[in-house]
Amino acid sequence: MIAYLVPVGKHRFELYSEPLEESSEPQRGAGRLQRWFHQAGAQWHALVEQARRGVAISRLARWRDRVICRLAESIAEQRTLWALRGCSSVTLVAPTILEPDHARAILNAALAEARRHHGRWLVIDGSLFVGSVVFFFVPGPNIVAYYFLFRLVGHLQSWRGARDGLERVTWQVESNSTLSELATLVDVPKAARASRVAAIAARLNIPRLSAFFDRAAMPSS
Repeated sequence: MIAYLVPVGKHRFELYSEPLEESSEPQRGAGRLQRWFHQAGAQWHALVEQARRGVAISRLARWRDRVICRLAESIAEQRTLWALRGCSSVTLVAPTILEPDHARAILNAALAEARRHHGRWLVIDGSLFVGSVVFFFVPGPNIVAYYFLFRLVGHLQSWRGARDGLERVTWQVESNSTLSELATLVDVPKAARASRVAAIAARLNIPRLSAFFDRAAMPSS
């Protein structure tokens, strides 16, 4: 696996990767709980696709679609941590503006904070999901239950990834000058930097980097 320490602001870095999509098909002989998660996942993806089309008419439906889209983006951004689950070795590509030891220190601090953050929300969302069961009696898709279910699963996977990243993964740091170019673009307006960020993403072969950088970048002013 390859992960990138992306500069997103002054002295700020985010861990990023583009892991392969996992198959959502349950294995033959899967238990009832696994089949239920698969069915819930399929329904969730259908809801996300519908929300992204922006066809809602009522104010409540538009609010629901915005919540679904925000949650989908949050899940996508957690996939780097998810991909660390069970990994034995990972190459960390860091900008040349960081010494390898400094890059490792930033990585360890980020993983430790992620483990605390997702562990805390795992408890909170677990409790809220249990409370949302009452909405199963309401006709139609249980948006509330789906919301807390996927937050719960997401935080669990992220917590496990952060834990494995700290305790089990062997990290090898590689410096990359192309990645350092992003640090000079944080304060540049999105429209003006778009082509340069896209070129950097192409050179690094991580095509979704542009969208991530636009969301994560924190300008100085």
